[in-house]
Amino acid sequence: MVSETQGDYLCLHEFVKAAKRKLNGNIWDYLVGATETETTLKRNRLAIDSVALRPRVLNNVEKVDTSVEFLGHRIALPVILAPVGSLESFHPEGGAAVARGAGDFGVPYMLSSVSQPGLEETAQAGKGPKIFQLYVRGDRAWVDEIAERAIAAGYDAFCITVDTAHYSRRERDIAKRFVKTWRAANSGMEWQAALSWADIAHFKAKHKIPLILKGIGTAEDALIALDHGVEYVYVSNHGGRQLDGGRGSLDVLPEVVEALSGRARTIVDGSFSRGTDLVKALALGADYVGLGRLYLYGLAAEGSAGVQRVLELLQDETIRALGLTGVTGFGGLNRGHIHMNAPMVTLPHVHSAFPLIGEGY
Repeated sequence: MVSETQGDYLCLHEFVKAAKRKLNGNIWDYLVGATETETTLKRNRLAIDSVALRPRVLNNVEKVDTSVEFLGHRIALPVILAPVGSLESFHPEGGAAVARGAGDFGVPYMLSSVSQPGLEETAQAGKGPKIFQLYVRGDRAWVDEIAERAIAAGYDAFCITVDTAHYSRRERDIAKRFVKTWRAANSGMEWQAALSWADIAHFKAKHKIPLILKGIGTAEDALIALDHGVEYVYVSNHGGRQLDGGRGSLDVLPEVVEALSGRARTIVDGSFSRGTDLVKALALGADYVGLGRLYLYGLAAEGSAGVQRVLELLQDETIRALGLTGVTGFGGLNRGHIHMNAPMVTLPHVHSAFPLIGEGY
């Protein structure tokens, strides 16, 4: 299925501009901002841009296939739409619009437990693989009840976010005295702060659904996750929105991949915005890439059709990037296609992947 907006948007950065026009200033800053100095956010992009590609030539790349397997599904790109709180702030249909856009294109989405219209209704809105992500706001019985609801609603996997033991200082919001509605009404943060590996062991013993831990930032914790039977290790720093002064996600990825040695699948997110970004991540050993801000620009601009069109443009970039790297699919990539510590050409920031925005295009 081709998106309704195909002819209206021909470059990804056009969605960034459209989203900014449609969102009020508070929601825009909530979308693009990070914590304190925003150093971790910038390092996410720095890590990606510091990797260069080493293309191989004279291979037959007439036909390029961007699809991969995910939990028994063939998906169009090795991409998962990452969980984002308060999706309804960007479009009235919230998670339902994301579910439709992801399903129409053919990639999985993760629904955040703090997004509307909620677990069951969002599951009914789309097609294809889906994941439910939880912020822990209660005891083990509370978590168990939500997990059972997710299983009953047909979610393919369950994700627990583990890097939010304390809510960070997001100074773009604080300086404006802006507090998201769900955060103002939120309670139970003490449960997230008290979350431990014992709780993960309980979950794995209790539930048969595949488990993803989102927010892993070291090889040490990746190995502990592996010891607990976690099937998917999600390398993430919350888009730079939690711990300030952290490493870029792509800098973390190689040590996690090495530690896991193929015994669990690896997801990575953190400022991935272009087709070449996907090529770099998978060449360095990731199985899937999480997208956050990128699909939100599409959601804010055009709802579910905007989400789908963002993915269409990303796929077009990816086909060209794979072919020009000299492979016909992600399975052909390896570390030989990567050059580390390449010189920077653009100062990293939230939109440095789209330099034409600054040129007025």
